[in-house]
Amino acid sequence: MTDLPREVRDEAERLTRLARRAVDENEAAAYERDRDERLAAFDYTARVREDDDTLVLHPSEWLEGETARIERIEDTDRAVEIPLSGSGDASEWESVERHNAEVVERVRERADEVHAANARAFADFMGNHYARRVETATAAELREFLTEYFPRNAWPSDEQRDAVERSLEHVYAVTETEMPEFSSARR
Repeated sequence: MTDLPREVRDEAERLTRLARRAVDENEAAAYERDRDERLAAFDYTARVREDDDTLVLHPSEWLEGETARIERIEDTDRAVEIPLSGSGDASEWESVERHNAEVVERVRERADEVHAANARAFADFMGNHYARRVETATAAELREFLTEYFPRNAWPSDEQRDAVERSLEHVYAVTETEMPEFSSARR
């Protein structure tokens, strides 16, 4: 089993995706440096396996320079592989979108249009960026939504901005899922 905490894995994936989307080389390098520093704190390293577009996180001790040494690999379960591109299966995305749209409607019924609009923005974020159901979001993904996606892509009104964290609580309530603990950097 991997020695790397789930939150560190999620953050490494998020930073890798941000680096790939960055327009500026310096911005991309900064994301990769941040990722590498976080992984180094756990004696892990990252590489992207180009042939299947997969982020591979593994113990640094497996390397000699830039080369993986087979004789140093005792337990392959310590590695983490994260696909960076979708499966290409449109029906999978459609299934996620259908589910997330139902959650938005349940939020609309439970609360109001402001919360439903915020839930729709969150559904778009989770579906389009991660191809996952809204209630599967990690604490890191909630922070990414609140600090990066929501202010830049949702074009929220002041009322939506003030209500967004409560809207997320409604999303988790209607899915009967516990909301991950996260600290909001928005304030």
